[in-house]
Amino acid sequence: MDSATSDSLISSPDPQHPANLICTLCRNFYNWGWVTGTGGGTSIRHGPHIFIAPSGVQKELLQPTDMFVMDYATRKYLREPPVLNPSQCTPLFLAAFDRGAGCCIHTHSQWAVLVTLLVERDARESDEDVRSRCFEIEQIEQIKGIPKGKGKQGMLGYFDRLSIPIIENTAQ
Repeated sequence: MDSATSDSLISSPDPQHPANLICTLCRNFYNWGWVTGTGGGTSIRHGPHIFIAPSGVQKELLQPTDMFVMDYATRKYLREPPVLNPSQCTPLFLAAFDRGAGCCIHTHSQWAVLVTLLVERDARESDEDVRSRCFEIEQIEQIKGIPKGKGKQGMLGYFDRLSIPIIENTAQ
């Protein structure tokens, strides 16, 4: 794919376009303390494409032109910014998308690490495989801003349960 064609994958005035949305989300996540500097990663699956923030870039400074775009079916990059590296989280993103996720946010915030450690501890104490465990929360106002999920209309309510799978992170 030539440069002009691959750039068309990330060029849109629509703020909801994945290349724009990832930049907005990462800026917000940085401001909220959910990611620090170059830590973590974000990816969105949109139709046949996966939009991936690069590795080693300050998340609050991302631009749509920094995005990698991968074909989900072939796992081949359709767009690769020349001076950036693909996210080291890409295998994690693919595992999440293979489970039906539409977006994957990888964070190293102290709160995310704490929740993960608690879920892992509970799994060990119950003699369960941690890969089958999720962080689940209900009866909290903050989940009312989260969509119900793929193919479902509306937002979660106070009495709904939000389940977030815990996918093991490895150094490589």
